[in-house]
Amino acid sequence: MILNKDYSRRGFMAFLGAGTASLAGCASTASGPDQTIITYRDGVSFNGPEPVMAGSADVAQMYGTVEDGGFIVPAVPYQKINPRYYRQRVVDPTGERPGTIVVDTPSRFLYLVEPGGSAMRYGVGIGREGFAWSGEGVIQWRQKWPKWTPPDEMVARQPELVKYSSKNGGMPPGLTNPLGARALYIFQNGQDTLYRLHGSPEWNSIGKAVSSGCVRLMNQDIIDLYDRVPEKARVLVWQ
Repeated sequence: MILNKDYSRRGFMAFLGAGTASLAGCASTASGPDQTIITYRDGVSFNGPEPVMAGSADVAQMYGTVEDGGFIVPAVPYQKINPRYYRQRVVDPTGERPGTIVVDTPSRFLYLVEPGGSAMRYGVGIGREGFAWSGEGVIQWRQKWPKWTPPDEMVARQPELVKYSSKNGGMPPGLTNPLGARALYIFQNGQDTLYRLHGSPEWNSIGKAVSSGCVRLMNQDIIDLYDRVPEKARVLVWQ
């Protein structure tokens, strides 16, 4: 079954400029999940979990404890996550060239297009209403265990973050850092969009609209994605 491209591209927005500074926050707020019904070309629709190609032992290994960069990343309680958001290889639904990253915002999926008609698919959390971004860009920079620096606009809204402001040096890397184990920085026309693909310790935010604009993955998934993404990868975010 192949995802209907008309569905995936519906509402695709024109390129945006370098976005508002609030996008760089990538912090969470409470918000419920959206239920998305996906229709395939053969007419079959669903609004529940999909079959998972990997066995339970494989999933447990994918989301088990990881030692990385001097940190011990805790195992994810994957049984509490909708199986449709588990990392898996699927038939490419995007039609984009290999090496392209596509974020299908309505479905809460990120695809890394592979040669031969397949794609790696990851479940993601997205920006809540008013903080979402869409368009086309390029992964201009990448970082393992990044520092997090909330923008001044976010600090103004949340004064308790002043200790992590740019003038105070930001928040050091670590297990509680909102950017998680990896960050991929999206640029557009040579300018930082302030929009990131990044890890998150908050596994229960996957499939939901909770962040201040960025796309978040489970730490185990962003580590996997980071190692697969080519340099200067093209990024499309569908709204």
